[in-house]
Amino acid sequence: MIPKVTKEIIDLGDGRSISIETGKLAKQADGSVVVRMGDCMLLATAVSARTANPGVDFLPLTVDYREKFSAAGRFPGGFFKREARPSDQEILTMRLVDRCLRPLFPDDYHAETQVMISLMSFDENVMPDALAGLAASAALAVSDIPFYNYISEVRVARVDGQLIINPSKEQLEASDIDMMIGASKDSVCMVEGEMKEISEAEMIEAIKFAHEAIKAQIEAQEKMRAALGLTYREYEPEASDAEVEKIVYDASYAKLYDIASHASAKAERGEKFAEVYEEVKALFSEEDLEEKGELISTYFKKTQKEAVRNLILDQGIRLDGRKTTEIRPIWCEVDYLPSTHGSSIFTRGETQALATVTLGTSREANVIDLPSEQGEEKFYLHYNFPPFSTGEAKPLRGTSRREVGHGNLAQRALKNMIPADCPYTIRLVSDVLESNGSSSMATVCAGTLALMDAGIQIEKPVSGIAMGLISDAKTGRWAVLSDILGDEDHLGDMDFKVTGTKDGITACQMDIKIEGLAYEIMEQALKQAHDGRMHILGLLVDTIATPNATVKPKAPKIITVSIPKDFIGAIIGPGGKNIQALQAETGTTIVINEEGDFGIIEVLGTDQAGMDKALASISNTTFSPVEGETYHVKVVKMLDFGAVVEFVPGKETLLHVSELDWKRIENVGDVLQLGDELDVKYMGIDPKTKKAKVSRKALMPRPPKVEKKDDAPKKNNQEK
Repeated sequence: MIPKVTKEIIDLGDGRSISIETGKLAKQADGSVVVRMGDCMLLATAVSARTANPGVDFLPLTVDYREKFSAAGRFPGGFFKREARPSDQEILTMRLVDRCLRPLFPDDYHAETQVMISLMSFDENVMPDALAGLAASAALAVSDIPFYNYISEVRVARVDGQLIINPSKEQLEASDIDMMIGASKDSVCMVEGEMKEISEAEMIEAIKFAHEAIKAQIEAQEKMRAALGLTYREYEPEASDAEVEKIVYDASYAKLYDIASHASAKAERGEKFAEVYEEVKALFSEEDLEEKGELISTYFKKTQKEAVRNLILDQGIRLDGRKTTEIRPIWCEVDYLPSTHGSSIFTRGETQALATVTLGTSREANVIDLPSEQGEEKFYLHYNFPPFSTGEAKPLRGTSRREVGHGNLAQRALKNMIPADCPYTIRLVSDVLESNGSSSMATVCAGTLALMDAGIQIEKPVSGIAMGLISDAKTGRWAVLSDILGDEDHLGDMDFKVTGTKDGITACQMDIKIEGLAYEIMEQALKQAHDGRMHILGLLVDTIATPNATVKPKAPKIITVSIPKDFIGAIIGPGGKNIQALQAETGTTIVINEEGDFGIIEVLGTDQAGMDKALASISNTTFSPVEGETYHVKVVKMLDFGAVVEFVPGKETLLHVSELDWKRIENVGDVLQLGDELDVKYMGIDPKTKKAKVSRKALMPRPPKVEKKDDAPKKNNQEK
């Protein structure tokens, strides 16, 4: 039986379109769609449990995005030819979708929910991650899962001043903006991207442009749902008890407000809040605590959140005593670790990042091998967030999605400041040693310092700051907070991270936890972020004004030379014999890459003498004399008919006795001795011998031609 298919077309207005189709694939899922643009096809499914697990007071949402290698007609790499753990790029796409969907589910919906998105067919002119958010929301829209506020995500680029929705990879390479924007019909809820030093106004313009395109994509989802005639499932709301809520509120609000109004450190504040919680629990019997303990905890957290938020809106005072625009105290240090190639410490309040730089050859580049992208990164950043940074003891279970996301944001903030002609592969690692708010922005600042300490000639230093928001929809009051604490991130309505140089924004990441965000608030946040960034940037420059002129003594130096492709084999030797021996002899690392008709050789080492020796050997191997040029040579062998002379070690030729002088030389030893050095002219290949020909006499003045005189007496006719 042929399934009934429902389909909607979204016109992008430039000859391109996106289609959403449901009813053909994965019909046992609660909702499933196929989103197609060109030959790119994504399958998205949504499934949610009918009941929530007891004791769960949050939304257990899982978003998964995978790219099938078969989608691009390729085999997975590695020994086992099967897709395994997700790549960093797939994890980043999962995060983009998750961050947009999660805040828009009902607050009291706690059923296990899973959204899965798969790239089934790849088109080299379509970037699939820009379609993942649309696919996820559409799968929810054609289900009975209670997700009422549909969203979509688009990528925005700007080429030659023209904004483009969902650009091709070629267009993106020419763009000065690469932003992913997620939004509902009413407001923007997620922004992430990198820019080449654009202004705040240009960023707002790009976001508004994206939002208009998103509205059309949401309308298509609404039409599809209406055509299917679907209704939402009923679900059991979370438990509530108005009497318990009132007891908790009355007993704790004033005390919590008072604690929040007195500046304190994170640990001290946490202890005081915990004391109030114990006092509240003492108001209930053991039976009540056993039966309603979870409700008591939930209401206490709710009251604490309200008290802190009201304090900020009422008095403009924050938990650590700062004003809304004030930045925490900062101290920085470079060259902290003696054996690294570059290092720094950046400490802002109770957040601290230790950054290290390691320099290497192109062999250390980070390889990207995906169905949708292949290539290498010569600058990459890894971010580590150990549990001790927040005073906790937790099992280590590999790199988390959060660590991947924060590291990617910091990498994008810094990467465009690495000079295009930098010969090194650079690995920057940020270890977060303390955390109380925006460790990713601390990573950007520490990374800038470490790169400058390592002698990388970055174009401009970059700083970053995280902005927060406290708003009250009932009263219309709101406050934007500069340099947010961890508690303010948890209790607030927005987490807006912005990085940039003195001349413009280089990266951003924004997550909105409420359904609406006015552009007025966004503009205020960007203005405060600019002021904060400039303050922090000044402190970075005070620590190290310009990059160190050279790399550190223990850091490798790198010299890159280009040779004709034909000489690569001679340098490598049979089975790598020559290059391995040269590396061992000189204490260097030598890497050769082919680019067109040339071989690009990287010589890496810490000892300049060894590097010079390696370069000299390479130069000797690739030496080829030019016809008509003069060379200084050395006699290395004497023969009866001439002398063997050496241009460079390993490159010899015969200087024939006839080319020693314009006059006849009977004995070569009368003119040259072993070890003599002299100048010769290279005459090219002798057409007779088919061998290289050099001449000493060609550099000597040619003697004048002498006419022969006949001295014999002439006979006259008479004598004859």
